Formats: sequence, C-alpha cells, structure tokens
Amino acid sequence: MAKRNIRIYPDEALRKKCRPVKDITKSVVTLIDDMAETMYGANGAGLAAPQVGVLKRIVVIDAGEGLVELINPVFLEKSGSQIGDEGCLSLPGKWATVERPDYAKVKALNKKGETIIVEGHDLMARALCHEIDHLDGILYIDKAIEPPEKENEN
Repeated sequence: MAKRNIRIYPDEALRKKCRPVKDITKSVVTLIDDMAETMYGANGAGLAAPQVGVLKRIVVIDAGEGLVELINPVFLEKSGSQIGDEGCLSLPGKWATVERPDYAKVKALNKKGETIIVEGHDLMARALCHEIDHLDGILYIDKAIEPPEKENEN
C-alpha cells in the first residue's frame, strides 16, 4: 500500500465524470488499498478515485463504522433531509453548509467482485452522497447553501 497525492481544487480531474470499472484487476485492488491508506493518512471520512487522479467509479468511506469499499456504486434509495457542514480533502481548510439525504442505500461491488448493499443514516448517508458525487465531477461547493468561507478549525 502507498499514500497517493490528493488532487486539490481546481484540479481538472475533480470535474470529470468517471468510467465504470469493467474488471477487478490487481491494479484496481491496489488502488483501493492505496485510497484507504491515503484517506486515513489525511484524517478523512471518504475518498473518491478522481481525488487521487484516477477516473474510475471507486470510493472508500469510513464514517466511524469501519472501512467501506465501493466499486461502481449506484443509489437504490435516498430519503429524508439533513443540513450540516461538509469539508473535503480536495478543498483543505474549507467548509460549507450542504443539504443531503438523511438516509441512503447503495448497491456496489466489493474488491472480490461480490455485489453488496450499503445503507447509511446521518454521517454515512452524507459520506455516500458526497463521495459518489465526486464520481460525476460534482463537489460539495456546488450544492452549498452557504459559501465555503470558514477555515477549518482542526
């Protein structure tokens, strides 16, 4: 495993639509492992492949319940509403208020090629929506209720 460089906005990779993963190869598994190490090393709750310059539909998330690895994630359901501050590893030190669903259900593949269903409430729902948005070139600042002007206090 290796840490990868996180692309910082306005890097053009962050605005690209990602391609589906056709085959789960050794390089895809290595990418996922590297993404997890990169996310944890940056104290993040999620990371999408375009954030490390790879235009594939892959995300990793750990919203406090353990690592979730998703290949080709697709929403099955979203409901409810929550409003809260979001940040992003690709926009360091910035936060903005964003409205997201309070519940999300996603279908994806894991590293073994098995179909998995992931459900999340609260932070996990927010993280699923935030990271999957990255796969379509959408950043949280695009959905901000208030502009990202606050500095990170951590």
